[in-house]
Amino acid sequence: MKIERITLHHINMPLASPFRTSRWVENDRECVLVELQAEGLTGWGECVATQNCTYSYETVKTNWLILEDFLLPAILGKDLADIAAYRAAISHVTGHPMAKAGLEMALWDVFAQAAGVSLSRFLGGEGDRVAVGVSVGIQPTTAALLEKVEGYLAQGYRRVKLKIKPGRDVADTAAVRRAYPDLMLQVDANSAYRLADAEVLKALDDLALLLIEQPLAHDDIFDHAKLQAQLQTPLCLDESITSVDHARWALEMDACRIINIKPGRVGGMFEGKLIHDYCLARGVPVWMGGMLETGIGRAANIALATLSGFSLPGDISASARYYRQDLITEPFVLNPDSTLSVPTAPGLGVTIDKQRLQQVRQRRQVYPQ
Repeated sequence: MKIERITLHHINMPLASPFRTSRWVENDRECVLVELQAEGLTGWGECVATQNCTYSYETVKTNWLILEDFLLPAILGKDLADIAAYRAAISHVTGHPMAKAGLEMALWDVFAQAAGVSLSRFLGGEGDRVAVGVSVGIQPTTAALLEKVEGYLAQGYRRVKLKIKPGRDVADTAAVRRAYPDLMLQVDANSAYRLADAEVLKALDDLALLLIEQPLAHDDIFDHAKLQAQLQTPLCLDESITSVDHARWALEMDACRIINIKPGRVGGMFEGKLIHDYCLARGVPVWMGGMLETGIGRAANIALATLSGFSLPGDISASARYYRQDLITEPFVLNPDSTLSVPTAPGLGVTIDKQRLQQVRQRRQVYPQ
């Protein structure tokens, strides 16, 4: 597959409502989109880094820089046989997994299109729907949180994830559990705690949670192992897992018992699938995380989530959860059984709304220039 032309788009889309975690608030979604043309086909990818270096050291600006100066020159004009060839071509670039993943996504799209199958089938996935849940940001009050959860349940979501932080953790979670005794419920701390906070986190053991996600530092595995030994509730690592090796280290140390897979965090769907396959072989549950993706990144996440090891509902959610108007012509809609339908057209299986893209685009550059 000869890579002929690549266009980068810097976009900024307002979120339907502010999204508050333990350490930052998102009001809009900036990211870099990759449009790749090869042998008459066009593939799309999404770099999930935002304008701020809160979740990751990567940002929109660093993604653009790394793509323009290092990644695109490595593949433009080259004939790539598969994704492994792409990974070999960029192997000299250290770090910057979100930039790498966005470009890789566009390649997955064109390779699946060339094969005439959906990305889900190209990856080896099964089924026509994936189970999803909803992530609820920190609310001003517990009453407001309960109202927000009630609204999502009314929409049809059957699994809820609560963002927590010190002082807004046990009481909020307990209130939701009392209101909904049978709800699939989990919490996410986004690295807001330290090992010394173990006693607070132990109190969550009484609330029948699916998991506690990333309570300690983003680059920590060692202290998570110490914490997991004190808890009955499974820990799930997100930020700490950036490769299949990190997954292996964490599981061998019993630093977690569940892993969140975000293709952007680990450098692409290829590495995400490696993590999935490793966990599946060990009998460890995985689930698909979310990074406020547009319909482009959401389609890729859904495709990967059709692999058999994704046994827990993902943070994929319907388009309307995040955007009043998405970037695709047919936004993802929540099914009554708390699932999203898997696109069946070749590649990502979604159509870009070019008019909407033009409305939200901040910058555009075509390569080679």
